[in-house]
Amino acid sequence: MSLSNQIANMIFELLERDDSAEIQRNELAQSIGCVPSQINYVLSSRFTPERGYLVESRRGGGGYIKITRVPLSRGLLLLHALNAVGDSLGEAVCAAHVRNLFQRGVVSAAEARLIISACSERALAPLPPSLRDTLRASIFKQMAAALPSIDQD
Repeated sequence: MSLSNQIANMIFELLERDDSAEIQRNELAQSIGCVPSQINYVLSSRFTPERGYLVESRRGGGGYIKITRVPLSRGLLLLHALNAVGDSLGEAVCAAHVRNLFQRGVVSAAEARLIISACSERALAPLPPSLRDTLRASIFKQMAAALPSIDQD
Protein backbone atom coordinates (compact mmCIF):
# COMPACT_ATOMS: atom_id res chain seq x y z
CA MET A 1 0.00 0.00 0.00
CA SER A 2 1.36 3.42 -0.91
CA LEU A 3 2.10 5.99 1.74
CA SER A 4 -0.66 8.29 0.44
CA ASN A 5 -3.19 5.46 0.64
CA GLN A 6 -2.05 4.62 4.17
CA ILE A 7 -2.51 8.23 5.30
CA ALA A 8 -5.90 8.52 3.58
CA ASN A 9 -7.11 5.24 5.10
CA MET A 10 -6.14 6.40 8.59
CA ILE A 11 -8.12 9.60 8.10
CA PHE A 12 -11.08 7.71 6.60
CA GLU A 13 -11.09 5.44 9.67
CA LEU A 14 -11.26 8.48 11.93
CA LEU A 15 -14.14 9.86 9.87
CA GLU A 16 -16.06 6.57 10.10
CA ARG A 17 -16.45 7.12 13.85
CA ASP A 18 -17.65 10.69 13.44
CA ASP A 19 -18.29 13.09 10.56
CA SER A 20 -15.30 15.16 11.60
CA ALA A 21 -11.79 14.47 12.81
CA GLU A 22 -9.05 16.64 14.22
CA ILE A 23 -5.49 15.62 13.57
CA GLN A 24 -2.18 17.16 14.39
CA ARG A 25 -0.23 17.05 11.17
CA ASN A 26 3.20 16.69 12.77
CA GLU A 27 2.09 13.87 15.08
CA LEU A 28 0.43 11.96 12.26
CA ALA A 29 3.47 12.39 10.04
CA GLN A 30 5.75 11.18 12.83
CA SER A 31 3.58 8.11 13.59
CA ILE A 32 3.53 7.10 9.92
CA GLY A 33 7.14 8.02 9.28
CA CYS A 34 6.69 10.68 6.62
CA VAL A 35 7.13 14.41 6.25
CA PRO A 36 4.23 16.73 7.14
CA SER A 37 3.97 17.90 3.53
CA GLN A 38 2.88 14.36 2.59
CA ILE A 39 -0.12 14.82 4.92
CA ASN A 40 -0.86 18.13 3.17
CA TYR A 41 -0.72 16.40 -0.21
CA VAL A 42 -3.24 13.74 0.85
CA LEU A 43 -5.56 16.35 2.33
CA SER A 44 -5.44 18.56 -0.75
CA SER A 45 -5.92 15.70 -3.19
CA ARG A 46 -8.38 13.37 -1.43
CA PHE A 47 -10.32 15.50 1.04
CA THR A 48 -11.59 18.21 -1.28
CA PRO A 49 -14.92 20.06 -1.42
CA GLU A 50 -15.85 18.23 -4.62
CA ARG A 51 -15.46 14.98 -2.72
CA GLY A 52 -17.63 16.29 0.10
CA TYR A 53 -15.05 17.38 2.69
CA LEU A 54 -14.10 20.63 4.37
CA VAL A 55 -10.55 20.97 5.66
CA GLU A 56 -9.78 23.70 8.16
CA SER A 57 -6.31 24.34 9.42
CA ARG A 58 -5.43 26.02 12.69
CA ARG A 59 -2.06 27.57 13.32
CA GLY A 60 -0.17 27.04 16.53
CA GLY A 61 -0.04 24.09 18.86
CA GLY A 62 1.59 21.90 16.24
CA GLY A 63 -0.79 22.67 13.41
CA TYR A 64 -4.15 21.05 14.03
CA ILE A 65 -6.26 20.22 11.03
CA LYS A 66 -10.00 19.59 11.19
CA ILE A 67 -11.54 17.46 8.44
CA THR A 68 -15.32 17.43 8.18
CA ARG A 69 -17.50 15.27 5.96
CA VAL A 70 -20.28 17.53 4.81
CA PRO A 71 -23.60 15.83 5.63
CA LEU A 72 -25.90 17.03 2.87
CA SER A 73 -29.14 15.75 1.44
CA ARG A 74 -29.28 14.47 -2.13
CA GLY A 75 -30.65 17.73 -3.48
CA LEU A 76 -28.16 19.84 -1.56
CA LEU A 77 -25.29 17.64 -2.75
CA LEU A 78 -26.38 18.26 -6.32
CA LEU A 79 -26.72 21.98 -5.72
CA HIS A 80 -23.29 22.01 -4.08
CA ALA A 81 -21.80 20.28 -7.13
CA LEU A 82 -23.56 22.69 -9.49
CA ASN A 83 -22.39 25.73 -7.51
CA ALA A 84 -18.82 24.42 -7.26
CA VAL A 85 -18.51 24.28 -11.04
CA GLY A 86 -17.72 27.58 -12.64
CA ASP A 87 -17.43 28.40 -16.32
CA SER A 88 -14.68 25.84 -16.83
CA LEU A 89 -14.27 22.26 -15.63
CA GLY A 90 -11.34 19.92 -16.15
CA GLU A 91 -11.91 16.23 -16.78
CA ALA A 92 -10.35 15.06 -13.49
CA VAL A 93 -12.36 17.51 -11.35
CA CYS A 94 -15.52 16.57 -13.24
CA ALA A 95 -14.88 12.89 -12.53
CA ALA A 96 -14.26 13.70 -8.83
CA HIS A 97 -17.63 15.47 -8.62
CA VAL A 98 -19.37 12.52 -10.28
CA ARG A 99 -17.62 9.96 -8.03
CA ASN A 100 -18.67 11.93 -4.96
CA LEU A 101 -22.29 12.05 -6.18
CA PHE A 102 -22.19 8.31 -6.84
CA GLN A 103 -20.58 7.44 -3.48
CA ARG A 104 -23.23 9.46 -1.69
CA GLY A 105 -26.08 7.79 -3.57
CA VAL A 106 -27.16 10.85 -5.55
CA VAL A 107 -26.54 9.23 -8.93
CA SER A 108 -26.66 5.61 -9.97
CA ALA A 109 -23.69 3.81 -11.50
CA ALA A 110 -25.32 4.12 -14.93
CA GLU A 111 -25.92 7.86 -14.49
CA ALA A 112 -22.33 8.35 -13.32
CA ARG A 113 -20.97 6.49 -16.35
CA LEU A 114 -23.13 8.59 -18.70
CA ILE A 115 -22.02 11.89 -17.18
CA ILE A 116 -18.35 10.89 -17.17
CA SER A 117 -18.63 9.66 -20.75
CA ALA A 118 -20.36 12.81 -21.99
CA CYS A 119 -17.74 14.98 -20.26
CA SER A 120 -14.70 12.94 -21.29
CA GLU A 121 -11.80 14.19 -23.38
CA ARG A 122 -12.72 11.55 -25.94
CA ALA A 123 -16.25 12.94 -26.33
CA LEU A 124 -14.96 16.49 -26.61
CA ALA A 125 -11.99 15.66 -28.87
CA PRO A 126 -13.51 17.28 -32.00
CA LEU A 127 -13.40 20.66 -30.25
CA PRO A 128 -10.32 22.82 -29.96
CA PRO A 129 -8.65 22.19 -26.57
CA SER A 130 -9.34 25.79 -25.53
CA LEU A 131 -13.11 25.16 -25.61
CA ARG A 132 -13.31 21.71 -24.01
CA ASP A 133 -13.33 22.72 -20.34
CA THR A 134 -16.02 25.35 -20.98
CA LEU A 135 -18.28 22.89 -22.77
CA ARG A 136 -17.56 20.20 -20.16
CA ALA A 137 -18.76 22.56 -17.41
CA SER A 138 -21.93 23.28 -19.35
CA ILE A 139 -22.64 19.60 -20.04
CA PHE A 140 -22.01 18.66 -16.41
CA LYS A 141 -24.33 21.39 -15.13
CA GLN A 142 -27.11 20.50 -17.56
CA MET A 143 -26.91 16.78 -16.78
CA ALA A 144 -26.77 17.36 -13.01
CA ALA A 145 -29.70 19.80 -13.15
CA ALA A 146 -31.75 17.23 -15.09
CA LEU A 147 -31.38 14.57 -12.39
CA PRO A 148 -34.67 13.91 -10.60
CA SER A 149 -33.39 14.43 -7.05
CA ILE A 150 -32.54 18.13 -7.48
CA ASP A 151 -35.91 19.33 -6.10
CA GLN A 152 -36.74 16.48 -3.75
CA ASP A 153 -35.71 17.71 -0.31
